[in-house]
Amino acid sequence: MEIRTDRLLLRRWTDADAEPYVALCGDPDVMRYIADGSTLEPAAAVAQIERFERHWEQYGYGLWAVEVLDSGAFVGFAGLSHPSFLPEVMPAVELGWRFGVAHWGQGYATESGRTALFYGFEEAGLNRVIGIADDSNTASWRVMEKLGMTLERTTTHPGAGVPLRVYETHALA
Repeated sequence: MEIRTDRLLLRRWTDADAEPYVALCGDPDVMRYIADGSTLEPAAAVAQIERFERHWEQYGYGLWAVEVLDSGAFVGFAGLSHPSFLPEVMPAVELGWRFGVAHWGQGYATESGRTALFYGFEEAGLNRVIGIADDSNTASWRVMEKLGMTLERTTTHPGAGVPLRVYETHALA
């Protein structure tokens, strides 16, 4: 399962993704808005990749590994998952992304997010997708707004105690 956008390749995960993903999840700047801001140990990052792949097998959608087409560089992930860490929104499907700092500000979140929403609505048959962002992560909630998502609620991360914004969008009838 691969999807190409103008600049990106969204694809399933491979063993070669482990090393760059471990580095991504070990970067405090990348992780500062994820839960309590802690970086992930290498084994935990690898275990996430395994969960991402199981999600694909179970649901037919999930989080893609993302590469830049021109260079083949691994930049992070984007796609759809279930935000079980926030029980108050369940059942729900969340649009999410995580990119390396060197790839911020280049429109990759918007480009891959638009593709993931299209896939979710058109291929996976979803009716609603949410997005969740740390309230202080202005860049992420602005991407959600660019994608046509609207603020559905504010809440608090149950494990980390940080304020969150929950956005939503619906399939067109």
